[in-house]
Amino acid sequence: MAVLRTLVGLAATALLIQLAMAANYTVGGPNGSWDSSTDLQTWVAAQKFEVGDNLIFQYLPNHDVLEVSKPDYDNCQTSSPIQTHNDGNTVIPLTAPGKRYFICGTMGHCDQGMKIEIDTLASSTPPPTTSPSTPAPKSSPSPANSPEPTPDVPSSSPDVPSTESPGTSPSPSGISSPPPPSSAYRASFQTSLTLAFGPVLMVLLAL
Repeated sequence: MAVLRTLVGLAATALLIQLAMAANYTVGGPNGSWDSSTDLQTWVAAQKFEVGDNLIFQYLPNHDVLEVSKPDYDNCQTSSPIQTHNDGNTVIPLTAPGKRYFICGTMGHCDQGMKIEIDTLASSTPPPTTSPSTPAPKSSPSPANSPEPTPDVPSSSPDVPSTESPGTSPSPSGISSPPPPSSAYRASFQTSLTLAFGPVLMVLLAL
């Protein structure tokens, strides 16, 4: 909000400065006016018009002011003016850069030299400058967030020799072989076989 207020203040200040610097040009002045006896072309050549300036036409009732196109200006044609003024004290604000053309509409006066070409330049008042905003510095990743390389730590568990017998073939792909029986389970199984087949062997030996 503070930045916006500053920009608005600068723009308003620049506008006030431009208005204060705007010049009023009395056509043909200070020794002449909008008439056929004033060397209007010499007067125009000595002026420098900028956006914001004003042209002031002061003339008698036998004159008027017509704003016309470039072809009508060159040929002193009065039949299709852009604007017509006949109040005796006409103020023309120069609101945009470019060329504008004015002639007197009274018959024969344009041919006698009552015509001016106004070349308006862009205002020389520099626009208000604002300091460019400084981009926020990019924050570097903190040590806590940056990945740390994991050191190669040798496994603490010793290699356990496989209990698989040499003759055992590897299990088919996709089918995991059951784990080998533990030594306690194997001893129990052998004891059961001895108790079951012991009497049978004794009978067979007795025969």
